[in-house]
Amino acid sequence: MGEFTLPASAKESPEALLKWAKENGVEEVDIRFTDLKSVVHHFSMPLGVLDVDVFEDGFGFDGSSVRGFQAINESDLILKADLSTAHIEPFFARKTLAFLCDVYDPITREPYGRDPRGVARRAEEYLKSTGIADTAFFGPEAEFFLFSNVSYDVQSYKSFYQLDSHEGFWNSGSNDPSMVYLNRIKEGYFPLPPLDKTHDVRADMVNTMINCGIEVEVHHHEVGGGGQAEIDMKFDTLLKMADKLLMYKHIVKNVAARNGLVATFMPKPLFEDNGSGMHVHQSLWKDGNTLFYGDEYANLSELALYYIGGILKHAVALMAFTNPTTNSYRRLVPGYEAPVNLVYSNRNRSAAIRIPVYVNSPKAKRIETRFPDPTANPYYAFPALMMAGLDGIRNKIHPGQPMDIDLYSNKVETPTVPHGGLNAVLDALEADHEFLLEGGVFTEDIIKSYIAYKREEEADPVGMRPHPYEFQLYFDI
Repeated sequence: MGEFTLPASAKESPEALLKWAKENGVEEVDIRFTDLKSVVHHFSMPLGVLDVDVFEDGFGFDGSSVRGFQAINESDLILKADLSTAHIEPFFARKTLAFLCDVYDPITREPYGRDPRGVARRAEEYLKSTGIADTAFFGPEAEFFLFSNVSYDVQSYKSFYQLDSHEGFWNSGSNDPSMVYLNRIKEGYFPLPPLDKTHDVRADMVNTMINCGIEVEVHHHEVGGGGQAEIDMKFDTLLKMADKLLMYKHIVKNVAARNGLVATFMPKPLFEDNGSGMHVHQSLWKDGNTLFYGDEYANLSELALYYIGGILKHAVALMAFTNPTTNSYRRLVPGYEAPVNLVYSNRNRSAAIRIPVYVNSPKAKRIETRFPDPTANPYYAFPALMMAGLDGIRNKIHPGQPMDIDLYSNKVETPTVPHGGLNAVLDALEADHEFLLEGGVFTEDIIKSYIAYKREEEADPVGMRPHPYEFQLYFDI
């Protein structure tokens, strides 16, 4: 058991949880939930004011103040704790017990329809109801950048951003002796220190993750020369992995801050350098056995090929959830190892879906969807990917021939990521979302409110603003 984890017996009931907390010096309780963009919201209470009844009645909050939730005339919502997520918060000064909650309607006492975590819950229930499989495993590889300084401002009359990295090659002209060893743009993959200046910071992140109950398989410097990094967690079931991804981000950001750095999961913070993706490994299991191993291409089963076919068929609509920001489409461009080609392959990393070949045992057989990025809300993205795959299985959608050649140098034309960015994928989701409604996993209300929010709050405001590069292109015309 890690330093910040609780024994299973403490999570069996509210009574057991409060008893354990009192016996182990807990001073506060932190109640958490997520919004449409997977930002974690929280409020804290002294342990002494809590009793067992509040876990049944729910913790009240103002839903109108949360992105994508309620209107002001019907703002009240309640939170019910998921005791399985209880842990000791690793970054608060006072010993604090924290847990994630599900959102409920205070009148009907039913789960709140727009709660993102509820989508993930319904997805797991739906999977079992299909009889196709009983478990979906997910393994996201979320990349991020560690910068030494970040500043930006946006006004009606000015706009700028400025980033710096103690590894960035643009500092090669500095007189600072700590800037001697620098990573060239797009040459940051796997260097030893002193080029890898973030090794110890990543190791601290990994140690904290392990102490929070997250199993970590590997960490390393990524291709981006300005402090790009990756830490890979061991796969887990859909909802548990979505919860872990939020904790992963929380740990990365806080450990970075403790070391005087700033972590960002923004997909493309640096021009002309590689962006940050979140390759998502997936597999389906039933009765303790994998359903993806077989005698088809790359030792996949026919079912796995159909799963791939479903994801490729619905890929553009899926991107509204897996690549949900305007910045996502600065990353999905040719020439930066970005998976812009909507095809599949055994080893080709320019393909949208790859079948890893590091290990060929049946239990390790999985697919890797490579176009998602770490701004995705995992409570939407993981279910959406699974629902597309299940649609492929149900309708026997074959993905066609694999593409095992270098698509760039051979100039092979394939379906690609749309050029219209966020607006294009929102249009696609609007036209192609029936597969997401199966089993009530997503609802029309979720889809419509999500699209409206993304257009009104993100796509349109970005599209209406002058871009700094436009001044270089057009000011003197």
